[in-house]
Amino acid sequence: MNRIEKEGHHFIGYEYKEISTASPMFSLLVDCYGYFGWDVDENTRHAHTDHFIKLKRDRRIINKAELTRLQRKFEAGVADLVELEKAKTTKATIAALTLGIVGTAFMAGSVFAVTAEPPRIFLSILLAIPAFIGWISPYFVFKKMKAIQIEALNPVIEETYDAIYSVCEKGAKLLHK
Repeated sequence: MNRIEKEGHHFIGYEYKEISTASPMFSLLVDCYGYFGWDVDENTRHAHTDHFIKLKRDRRIINKAELTRLQRKFEAGVADLVELEKAKTTKATIAALTLGIVGTAFMAGSVFAVTAEPPRIFLSILLAIPAFIGWISPYFVFKKMKAIQIEALNPVIEETYDAIYSVCEKGAKLLHK
């Protein structure tokens, strides 16, 4: 008699799913997949990292087609959240890098001016001023633009979370019918 027979368990055929995720979404995914019938696979708990979640659910789960449809909607919402989080810094990063490159171009012009024959010191100083501004300002531009993007995107992110939780609520109702 094996362990399963001793404990009086009946046979359950499982389907398995492994999810790759970014760390900030780990807890959300673990919490929400349960509303679509998925459980964290305890047999692989030691193998969990912040980048992978291993799940299992009964293959004969009731309302499987509807739960799968809701799960896809949930996954689309999570993908939207990931993109919205990236969008908080994308424009700011591009602006900061552009300013840094422009500053570097001015510094190159300044160096060429000072190393020319005869040296053009005044032109070198004139070009060095925007160069240093181009090297110093990206930090402040990044912070300001990021703050603006966060303020603009937070309402959209909250709406996306609300939509995700609504889908999870529907999944929970289907599971407990």
